[in-house]
Amino acid sequence: MNRSELIQQIRSKQSYLCVGLDTDLDKIPAHLTHSEDPVFEFNKQIIDATQAYCVAYKPNLAFYEALGTKGWESLQKTLAYIPKDCFTIADAKRGDIGNTSALYAKAFFQQLDFDSVTVAPYMGEDSVKPFLNFPGKWVILLAHTSNSGAADFQLMESADGKRLYESVIEKAKSWGTPEQLMFVVGATQAERIAHIRQLAPDHFFLVPGVGAQGGDLEQVSRSGLTADCGLLVNSSRAIIYASAGEDFAEAAAREAAKVANEMKLYLSRFSGR
Repeated sequence: MNRSELIQQIRSKQSYLCVGLDTDLDKIPAHLTHSEDPVFEFNKQIIDATQAYCVAYKPNLAFYEALGTKGWESLQKTLAYIPKDCFTIADAKRGDIGNTSALYAKAFFQQLDFDSVTVAPYMGEDSVKPFLNFPGKWVILLAHTSNSGAADFQLMESADGKRLYESVIEKAKSWGTPEQLMFVVGATQAERIAHIRQLAPDHFFLVPGVGAQGGDLEQVSRSGLTADCGLLVNSSRAIIYASAGEDFAEAAAREAAKVANEMKLYLSRFSGR
């Protein structure tokens, strides 16, 4: 999915919601565990319930890889089931020497046909560039994340006072264009999003941390929205685990609708400035 197609979906649905498919066998409703493929059955019902309210889905690869070959089968079936008008994100956080990254890129973009993959920038340009060689595909580069350990390295300052995450963003902008490169910016770092938006005015941000992690959607939207929206805000647990009962899909739909309605308001209030 290219940038104009993504923007069109956002405008059509009046939403920039991404639903994270962090599907944990220990958390899905008990009645699904008797299914042939409990993970896929859970994902299928979540997708059916939420697709009207979101523009993207983000499977976290760890939840599938931990299940071995069955997990990969569930992931492939899930990808095939996601509507074609929804943006897909492989939350894999890959990044290695060039030839290894090239194979990771083939795995996610050719074999699995994701629209995008999250990539760690620590090893530098040659570890990221192979992911940028696929037309219509996206790199979502870790910049300033929402976890508590983010400060260990991301806030370190160089001699000129520049923080590491700032250097990552400024350097990475020379590797790829806003048509193929996004940045991960955690919602729990909302007070810095306005500054990060100044560093990367034209790039989309993937913003995790809204919902169960406590990120503030209004503050994120006020600081990060652009004329083209420029945001994909992810919510995982707050939506997919809104209920542990047989009504889990209906509960997920209610939560997704609530977030999407809030986003519609912020698009009219803050976008286009």
